[in-house]
Amino acid sequence: MGSTVAPNDIVLFNYPSSPFGRRISWYLQLRTIGYALAEQPVTMPRPDLEKLGVKYRRIPNLAIGRDVYLDTRLILRTLEKKFPEGKLGSDKPEQQFVEKLLEKYMVEGPVFQETAGLVPSTVLKDATLATFACYERVHGPELDTRRAGGTTGESSVRLEPVRLVGPRWQIYKVSSFLVTIWPVDWATSMNMPSHVVSEELFPKVYAWISRFQHVLEDAASAGPKLVIVNGDEAVSYMKNIRGSQEARPDDVVDKKDPRAVECGTFVEIYPSDRGSEHGDAGRLVALAPDSVTIMAEGALGLRIHAPRTGFKMTGV
Repeated sequence: MGSTVAPNDIVLFNYPSSPFGRRISWYLQLRTIGYALAEQPVTMPRPDLEKLGVKYRRIPNLAIGRDVYLDTRLILRTLEKKFPEGKLGSDKPEQQFVEKLLEKYMVEGPVFQETAGLVPSTVLKDATLATFACYERVHGPELDTRRAGGTTGESSVRLEPVRLVGPRWQIYKVSSFLVTIWPVDWATSMNMPSHVVSEELFPKVYAWISRFQHVLEDAASAGPKLVIVNGDEAVSYMKNIRGSQEARPDDVVDKKDPRAVECGTFVEIYPSDRGSEHGDAGRLVALAPDSVTIMAEGALGLRIHAPRTGFKMTGV
């Protein structure tokens, strides 16, 4: 297959309704960065990722060549570094602080968890949603409909501060928009009861979303055409890319890291909120304060990158 199969050697494993996946597809769209999409099913087991030899099954995953990046926080940081010209993040420390604070509040804090609590319990009675990835992140592997849809008062109050968003309200850059708007947009797309979430209750929120959608539409018209690939095409393409086994300048294990592990140590990385059920094992290649990289087992010889926040690393 030619290089046109995956523009910029990027393959995004995603499904359209993924709230976290929107963070990455929106970013690529806003930056007009070409990529290939390998659409995934909403529910497990997601055989395309199994073909790659990746045990981590949450969506989205992003491959750049034979490097696979887990978690949207690390994916966005990586794309900002790989495509620095026209990046969305600020170079000013005080604005970087605000962006980081917003990201932690939206991703690691209560906003998404409480937004998920707004989903009507009638929607979640569908058995196929029992393994809905974003919902597992909030409520664990067992779907508990007693929690779902039963916290609308507590959940909707999280949207209350966003009422202050007016037509002239600005945040530093589009990156902050991207960090903050995704759970709110997801909430308004879930057909929730009008007494909980509606344009009448949150007119400024809906106006905010509308402005952002116009920006996305303009970017889509100016950007490259999306390339669609199936799982087999994505795996075949990645197999033909060389270089993952070669040493790189950033292959450094921080000697001051409290884990005190050596390069080449066999380790497993996995989400800290679900244990090692979907852990990836391999030889430690790099360890930094904000990320860990392993050379995974398997025929593809993938480098798998994960953030330190939200993930654990243990010796095998």
